Amino acid sequence: MQVTQTNAEGLKHEFQVFVPVADLESRLTDRLAQIKDNIRLNGFRPGKVPIAHLRRLYGRSVMAEAIEELVRETNAKIVSDHGFKLALDPQVKMPEDKEEIEQVVSGKTDLSYTVSLEVVPTIELADFKSIQLERLTTEVGKDEVAATIQRIGEQNRPFLGKGEGAKAETGDRVTVSFTGTMDGETFEGGSAENIPIVIGSGAFIASFEEQLVGAAAGETRSVTVTFPENYLAEKLAGKTAVFEVTISSIETPGAALAGEELAKAVGLESIERLESVVEERMRQELAAQSRLKIKRTLLDKLDELHRFAAPPTLVEEEFKNIWQAILDDLKSQNRTFADEGTTEEKAQEEYRGIADRRVRLGLVLAEIGDKNNIKVADEEIARAVAERSRQFPGREQEIWEYYRKAPAALAQVRAPIFEDKVVDFILELAQVTDKPVTREELFKDDEAESPAA
Repeated sequence: MQVTQTNAEGLKHEFQVFVPVADLESRLTDRLAQIKDNIRLNGFRPGKVPIAHLRRLYGRSVMAEAIEELVRETNAKIVSDHGFKLALDPQVKMPEDKEEIEQVVSGKTDLSYTVSLEVVPTIELADFKSIQLERLTTEVGKDEVAATIQRIGEQNRPFLGKGEGAKAETGDRVTVSFTGTMDGETFEGGSAENIPIVIGSGAFIASFEEQLVGAAAGETRSVTVTFPENYLAEKLAGKTAVFEVTISSIETPGAALAGEELAKAVGLESIERLESVVEERMRQELAAQSRLKIKRTLLDKLDELHRFAAPPTLVEEEFKNIWQAILDDLKSQNRTFADEGTTEEKAQEEYRGIADRRVRLGLVLAEIGDKNNIKVADEEIARAVAERSRQFPGREQEIWEYYRKAPAALAQVRAPIFEDKVVDFILELAQVTDKPVTREELFKDDEAESPAA
């Protein structure tokens, strides 16, 4: 067998592989000899089937298996001999001529094919001890805790029945049953019984709630609405429907709960306990935001410190994923690139840059993890899957089975865990100083953060 490198352009390499027919014949004979001892054929004792007879019966299929094995072994040897780290699986191009393929599989001619490889560049990691970062921190104020508890009290305020003949107003809770029609025909999801709606909450389609203002208990009225263009149910998006709505009861909000009464309403033993729970959750929220900020800053630093050519195919695949998400988002919002103040060409250029950054950062994080033996344990993945399954009550087993049978989905669970462990490793080495800020400063510009982060 002869392997010749025919191209080495950047991170792309191509090899021509030539396998003489004698080598193929030797592999075929060896595999047939292995089969001989195990196969059972009528008219022959075990292990006594002539090789020539086996070749007539199974020669083509066994040769195909031998070639497949040879290709795998050759690819592995090319990678090993050249010290490559692959960005993608090798791309093998076999002869396209059917007659030539037939001759090869029949063991009558030599095999010649090409192998194309795209490799990961050598990455020189920066000195993480030289990285200087600021960790934004803020404390939970007593006024903030009090304001949050007040909001909880307002959200949990009781609703009290209105007197006979009362009319529904904004802020009231009405219990309704309705049947929707479109062009005179009912449609899936357009009917419901005894649904509570707080008028003005925005829980229903725009204008549905406001058309209930002035209704009395026992009244039935027609409500006409137009579904948004980006409505999740595509069959209803942009369509107009008429709902026959019957109001069975009207309630008005009572006084906001406070003190011990509020604590008991949310299932806690005292107002002190509620204050403690609220304060702890707010502290966790601030800590999460602080980490998000410093992580973004760290990724920016890593991007600046590791400039290299990323594997083009990986960048193109990442760009395609990003671009499709952008197009889907614009379509769902019924917007154009002009509405976003740009053109499709400029947007593509921007998102190709983002794709390049993401690929490079992914390779850098992988290199750091590899060089420092950072691993994600099976137990960590199991905990993450369990957490996700709890988001679907009653379907936990189904979710578990999905991840167990889908390696790609499991990889998506592993990736953020691995990333966080690498980030933690770097933060331990970097020079990190805490900077006290206000809550407003900590959350400032969140919406304007680069999608590349």
